[in-house]
Amino acid sequence: MRIAILDDDATQLEMIRWVLSAAGHHCHVFNSAKAFQHDLRRESFDLLVLDWMLPDNDGLSVMRWVRSHVEHKIPILFVTSRTDEESIVQALSAGADDYMIKPLRRAELVARVGALLRRAYPEDTAPETIDIAGMIFEPKAAIVNVKGQRVNLTHKEFDLALLLFRNLGKPLSRSHIQESVWGHEEVIPSRTMDTHVSRVRSKMGLRPDQGFRLAPVYSYGYRLEVLDKSLLQPAIKSSVEEAVEVEA
Repeated sequence: MRIAILDDDATQLEMIRWVLSAAGHHCHVFNSAKAFQHDLRRESFDLLVLDWMLPDNDGLSVMRWVRSHVEHKIPILFVTSRTDEESIVQALSAGADDYMIKPLRRAELVARVGALLRRAYPEDTAPETIDIAGMIFEPKAAIVNVKGQRVNLTHKEFDLALLLFRNLGKPLSRSHIQESVWGHEEVIPSRTMDTHVSRVRSKMGLRPDQGFRLAPVYSYGYRLEVLDKSLLQPAIKSSVEEAVEVEA
């Protein structure tokens, strides 16, 4: 998963980055609220880790800004050295999904982040097959079935399709897509991503007449929307409708 970490303590920032990267996540680190908010306006993340005390703002204000400016509900783990009940209540009331007190214990950090991600993205933990909006994905075999018919996708196309379906209704930045599909280190031409999106749209029939819209988000990335809500399972339907309501 793609995680943004905001903390002005360089040692703490590197520790969190190292621990979560070792757990398989893509981590982006920030030491100021200004830089963090600037990137959040043009990038997408799966989870945020926020410190309370910052040189140019405070974590509570940043969290309130996130809740009012980020259209989808993104899980937030709040970290601080404050141990009093009032501070914990403040953080949770301001929008935090969980709260950890410094010094952070590494195993607990991984466990809490994992728990937040499982709650926020329950479809990501499905074992052998993943059924999203009538599309049956088989991750181990990189196979997808559309209306009972197997669709021949390359491995990159499969990874891209699954990423889009796991984030229905949520705009994904180009950097988010590149990291998730091609990896953090690989540099690809912009046209490569556009071509893969076009192929996924064509092969899987992601068109309005089929109940889907896969479209670019100007100067940002792409978003896959379900136009026919009858295609959605109840749990996914609820989260997608929530994203639409926030956007509206």
